[in-house]
Parts: sequence; C-alpha cells; structure tokens
Amino acid sequence: MGRKITIDSATMMNKALELIEARWLFGVPAERLAVVVHPQSIVHSLVEFVDGSVIAQLSPPDMRLPIQYALSFPDRVTGPTRRFEQAWAMSLDFEPPDVARFPALRLGHEAAARGGTSGAVLNAANEEAVRGFLEGDLTFTDIAAVCERVLGEHPFQSDPSLDDVRRLDAWARQEVAKWACV
Repeated sequence: MGRKITIDSATMMNKALELIEARWLFGVPAERLAVVVHPQSIVHSLVEFVDGSVIAQLSPPDMRLPIQYALSFPDRVTGPTRRFEQAWAMSLDFEPPDVARFPALRLGHEAAARGGTSGAVLNAANEEAVRGFLEGDLTFTDIAAVCERVLGEHPFQSDPSLDDVRRLDAWARQEVAKWACV
C-alpha cells in the first residue's frame, strides 16, 4: 500500500477523508454518513435507499478495481483482480468503530458536516503530520492531535475560492511544521 496509506489506515484517517469525499461527491449530509469496521475487507461500500434496502459493493480487497473503474467510467472492462468467490461471503461481520481509539473518524465527521475549507485543511494537516511521524518528528498519537488542533484553529471559510483553498492548504502545512518543531 505504501507508507502514507498504511499510516492513514492505521489511524483510520483514510475513512475520515472518505466521509468528506462522500459528502461532496454524492451530496449526502454528514449526519447520514457512517463508517463500519468490516474485518474481511470484502464489502467496500453500503448504500441505503429511502425504502430501507441496502446495496453493497463486494470485491476482493484490491484497490486496482476501483482505480480501474474510475479510469474507465462509465464502462466496465475486464479487471486485473481475482474474481469474487461466493464462498468468501459465508460470513460478513460488521462492527462499530471505536472513535475514542480512532479520533480521526470524529475529525472526518466534523469536517464533512462543516464543509467549506475544513476538508482541505484536514487533508493538508494529515499529510504533513504523517510525514512528521515518518521522519520521527511526531509520535503516532500526535497525528490526530495535531490535525484536530490545526482544524480547530484554521480561519474557516464556508464558500472558498480555489485560491482560498490553496492558501489554507499551505497554512495548515506550516502549522503542522510548527507543531513538529515544538
């Protein structure tokens, strides 16, 4: 997966950022978005419709499939991954995430709910905090803590321009650098 993605998975920041993405890509209010833990890593998304039915996307745990689909959309082409085997789905377990253990999830919900510049600032802060951790300047638990501080202190804008987002991205990165130097 790579070092950055591995750290994001360990902090669950990857899921926090996916909450923000879902809010913007699908226009779903943050209060209707949720994260569940699925140890088998076969179910990649669940969508509940107004009638209460749920549709799931199931596939082997391999990111090449969603990347291929993004590149070939709206077409479906033969994929590079192994095929889904029905025997894998004999047991699908889901459990709620431990938000006390994974505070990044709370930050993702907050950023998705607030909108505006929150998502960009959280992403920039996380990228720099993970870099700081990998370079030995921050501890693992500092990652979410520094992201929370930067997110809470940023000069929020509800309807930013692209220049505003770029400026606040740079600002968030500088704030994390200050934290790492303390």
